[in-house]
Amino acid sequence: MASDIVPIQLSLTEGDLVTLWAPRWREDGEEWEAFLGDDDALFAFPEVTQLATFVRTAREHDLVDHPAWPVVRDLTVAELTPEETQRYDIVGVPELAAEDADTWTIGELAEITDMVRSIADVCDLDLVTEVLDSAPGFALLRQGTLPFVGREGARLWTQLVETIVQRWDDVIDALDEMIKTPAVDAAVLAMVQKETALADDADETSVAAGDTADEPPGFWDEVGIDPIRITTRDGDLVTLRCYLDDAPVFLGSNGRIEVFGSERALARWIAEDGADGHDLVTASTWSEVVECAGVGELEVEVDELNAYTLTGLDHDIAEGTLAVDPSQLELATELLLDVGEWAGDSEPGEALAESQALGWLVSFVIKPDPTRLAPSPPFDAEAARWRELVEDLTARLHLHLR
Repeated sequence: MASDIVPIQLSLTEGDLVTLWAPRWREDGEEWEAFLGDDDALFAFPEVTQLATFVRTAREHDLVDHPAWPVVRDLTVAELTPEETQRYDIVGVPELAAEDADTWTIGELAEITDMVRSIADVCDLDLVTEVLDSAPGFALLRQGTLPFVGREGARLWTQLVETIVQRWDDVIDALDEMIKTPAVDAAVLAMVQKETALADDADETSVAAGDTADEPPGFWDEVGIDPIRITTRDGDLVTLRCYLDDAPVFLGSNGRIEVFGSERALARWIAEDGADGHDLVTASTWSEVVECAGVGELEVEVDELNAYTLTGLDHDIAEGTLAVDPSQLELATELLLDVGEWAGDSEPGEALAESQALGWLVSFVIKPDPTRLAPSPPFDAEAARWRELVEDLTARLHLHLR
């Protein structure tokens, strides 16, 4: 995908519509921002195949002169499909604002209103700009929850919500009026739809062929429980985790995880003392693990995708985004969030939300996008916050010495 022209989805009165957005770029000493459209309208389509057809055939619109346009014209339907992070539920803002002013609500509102403001600026929608400027809370959303705490923060949030209740329909109406869906060439559309169908069939065939070549599932795959390795300052530690109804469950209870210095020590503990008394007993297949351990046949092997290294990341974060290993950071983040959810601890989720400084840095590293604003150094605060999260997790680990 062209890194500086981004497919986006806008949810408005007519439903989910896809279009293209060119975030700010500099050309001839001037700064520009644009959407797919012309002086009178922003072009958007209900289907990505229609967008792809328009991109291949249209000759007159505001993105024709963009430096990346020649690349965009050759993109596939899959490449023109908006990522989850580029989908903006504008019509759903009133419902979103009715939620509590937590990290998730504020972060999502910030993303949506930033996009709405960009459209208003590019398309000269003065009414939309007026609504966004009528409550100071809109400009503070990027700062996360901090501006909305305390008495003054509650007042700012209430004012913002009241503005949305009273005037968001005006915003939606203005955007609806600006949207136009141009007709596309029927023959080219049919060709694009055929290409997409063939690509989907090829993917399904590839997956099927891959499935055929795969080895049969092992014991841990069959029982749906994963051995995992956590590398901390105390060394490599082994434990178990599964997901029940998509919720993580660890070998432990009351927020405390049972960990072992080796795979053999874990298997021996299950056979001798670990048959019950922890949260994994709620897994329907746990009895199979206990039975296998009891007869000395439980082999614990950790897949590399379940190996989490927590050491060194705080120092890397302090050095800057280029010093951080994205794969290591992504896995460590997954573990922090899983443990927090299992233990009923909201702190990891709040700290790693994109509306927070650490969360923004983590997102920037593991989901690279050149169009996003890079975090600015120094990163001492982010490194310290990460260190706190890791220390909190480490404190939950109960190491068995034999």
